[in-house]
This record gives sequence, structure tokens and C-alpha cells, in this order.
Amino acid sequence: MENQKNILGHPRGLFLLFGTELWERFSYYAMRAILVLYLTDQTINGGLGWSTKDALELYGYYTGLVYITPLIGGWFADNYIGQRRAVVFGGALMAIGQFTLAFPAHQYGLDIVHTLYAGLALLITGCGLLKPNISTMVGDLYNEGDHRRDGAFTIFYMGINIGSLLAGFVSGTVTSAYGWQYGFFAAGVGMLISLAIQLTMANSWLGEIGKVPAAQQARDANKSTTNAPLTKKEIDRLKVILLMGLFVIIFWAGFEQAGGLMNIYTQQYTDRMVGSFEIPAAWFQSLNPFFIIVFAPIVASLWVRLGSKEPSSPVKFAMALFMLALGFVFMIGAVLEQGGDTAVKTSMFWLVGAFFFHTMGELCLSPIGLSLVTKLAPLRLASLMMGAWFGFNAVANYVAGIIGSHVGDYGAMAIFGGIAATAAISGVILLALSGTLIRWMHGAESGATPSEEIEQQQVQVA
Repeated sequence: MENQKNILGHPRGLFLLFGTELWERFSYYAMRAILVLYLTDQTINGGLGWSTKDALELYGYYTGLVYITPLIGGWFADNYIGQRRAVVFGGALMAIGQFTLAFPAHQYGLDIVHTLYAGLALLITGCGLLKPNISTMVGDLYNEGDHRRDGAFTIFYMGINIGSLLAGFVSGTVTSAYGWQYGFFAAGVGMLISLAIQLTMANSWLGEIGKVPAAQQARDANKSTTNAPLTKKEIDRLKVILLMGLFVIIFWAGFEQAGGLMNIYTQQYTDRMVGSFEIPAAWFQSLNPFFIIVFAPIVASLWVRLGSKEPSSPVKFAMALFMLALGFVFMIGAVLEQGGDTAVKTSMFWLVGAFFFHTMGELCLSPIGLSLVTKLAPLRLASLMMGAWFGFNAVANYVAGIIGSHVGDYGAMAIFGGIAATAAISGVILLALSGTLIRWMHGAESGATPSEEIEQQQVQVA
């Protein structure tokens, strides 16, 4: 973090990591956008012709492992190879995995199903190495207490969503024009761009950041050959990460209804006509990355401008839960407009409002959570705890599926209302706990509101 040249008030290394992550996420989402369609395609275009059930089961295993393996990848980087090597090795494995999926059938003696499994295994392993470690390096750019850190993760998060927005358009267009294999090939090209950025610019733009394994750095700092036991301060900070993770599960379990229950509601019960043109239901899924790209720079700038008045991370998380609840109030409005008649089509503006507030909540929680882990995790456990943080997302996705699956039993009103109430109550609980959580941080957020002002801040936010 020493001698870092600045761009837009941030170390230029942030924008190197931004570019690396943008193209890595492009690669991931380009492949994800076509995977289930490829598995279930029963035409002569080269799909596997699987049943929807089998395809979704494989997809569930794949996405679950993508969120779980960062635990292993983070631990391995912390103790053996460092973040920089982990990012490069992980990126290389992901590129090989994408090109493996793009192989013609029976290439190198592998049948098409074995090629599929080999490609997915390489992608899972590579993502496990890359995902937690690139996020950890963003935090390493900033000293403890630097108010720019939350804004930096918001900018970094914008790169993720630019990659996501580009991915669906590019992979869908290429696949339609040339076939499934070329869609996977395009994803592989995106991963190569990500690798090229890291390999050609990291030494000059990142300096020594991420080169030495975190455990070795901790031993050097303690002048010891073994890892020292965790101190009380480190244990308190780990408690904050784990407790905040519970609220992360609540947030994402509601937010992830966007791809399931809200997607179905869009398709079946929303009036999507503009003149004589019917807006495809899938287009509404682009509202989230669109809002992030538009508002992430504004939110990042806001956190920096607030300076010492910037809300603490627990308060930002509470704000996210309140915004999630408000988004589902819009969905309740849509159900009320139907008046119990499922033949009635509701206004699409209910959905736009819901996606807007959900996105604002995401910007108050997801990049802030990544930043929080880098502030609180002990140096020798930095990437491991980042992997654990992604593990909360895995749990949330599972819970989201369970919640959405009960819509037939309880109805949309009960589901949307239940999520809104749960999110709002959770936000109030988190505000009540914020004073304790800030004490357990032991000054990691030096700009956080002092204890005597917490009660006033809670009232203002509520």
C-alpha cells in the first residue's frame, strides 16, 4: 500500500483488481447464462437433452461448490502460496475449464458428458482459488481505519456487475449465431483477458501486495516461527464476522427471490406490454446490474464524502435490510393490485421499484461485507474468512430455494409479506446490537460513530 499512485482518489491497484474481476465475472456469468439451456437442449444444435430436473440438480451442485470451495482456496493461499499466485493459478484453471467445455464431442478420447464434468471441476477449483483472494487484496490496499475502503469495495463491486451485464448479452448472441461451444469459448476468452491484466500489470500496480502468504506475514510480524494463538481482540472481531453473517443469510435469502419467485411473477402475472411490444421477462433480471452500475459510483462517493460521519458497517447492514423490506412492500402492492384474481396483470412499475430498493440494499451490504472481512479478519486468516463469508451466500441460496418453493402452499402475499417483515425486524435487531458489535471491532472502523452517538444514529436510520 506504500507508494501507490492514485486514480480518482484510490490506489491504482484497485482499478487493476477491478479489471481482473470484471473479466473473470464476465467469464463466469457468460458460462452460467447458457449452462442449463445447453444441458436441456433437445434439438440438433449440440445440447445434451437432459431433463429440466437433472439439469437444475447439476446446476445446484455446481453453484453450491463455487461458493464453498473459496474456504479451501482462502486457507491454501493464506498458508502456502499467497493471494497473487492463487489468483493467477485459479484464473488459469478457469480458462482451461471454459475451453474444455468448448471442446467438440469426443475430443482427446473424452465423451461429451465426461468433458462437461471435467470442465465444471476445473471451473469450481479455479473459482475457489481466485474468488476469496482477489477480494482480500482489495482490502490490503488500505490501512486500518482508511475511510476509502468501503467506497473501494463498492467500485470493485461495480466491476462485477459490468461483467455480469456484458456476459449474458455476449454469450447469448454468440450462442445463437454459432452454437453452444462458441458460447463457452467466448467465456474462455474473457478469462484470458482477466489473466492477461493480472500477469502484465500486477507487479507495477500492486507492488508486494499478495505475494507473501498471510500466515508468513503474521509470523514475521511476531518474530516467530509458529502461528501465535488468537488474541481476545481477534476473537471479538471474528465474532462480529460470524454474527453479521447471520444477517447476510437473511438478506440474500430474500434478495435471491429475484431469480426464482419474482422471475415467475414477472412471467405470469405482470403486464409487460409497451404498445404492441411485450418486454421479455428475462430483461427485468438486468435491472439489478444496471442499477448497480449507475448508482455504485454515487454510493462510493457518498461514503467518502461523509468521512467521520459515515455510518458503521452494522448500521449499513441494517439499512440494507430495511431497503430489502421496502422492495418487498412494492411486491405486496403488486399482489394487492390483483385483488385475489390471478388473471389480472399487474403494473411492471411494482417490479422496477422492488428491484431498485433491493439493489440499494445490496450496495449497502455486499461490498460493505467484503470490506468488513478485510478489516476484521486476523492477517493469517484473511482469505480463509473471506471464503467463509462466501459460504454464507451458499446457505442463503439454499434457504431462498426453500422459501420460494412454498409459494404454492401459502401464496405470494404470505411469502412477500413474510420476507418484508423478517427483514425489517432483523434490521431493528441489528441496530440494537450495533453498539456491542462496534466495541468488538476494537477500532477497526476508526471513523465509525462513537459509542455515545450510536443511539442517535439508530433513531435517524430507523
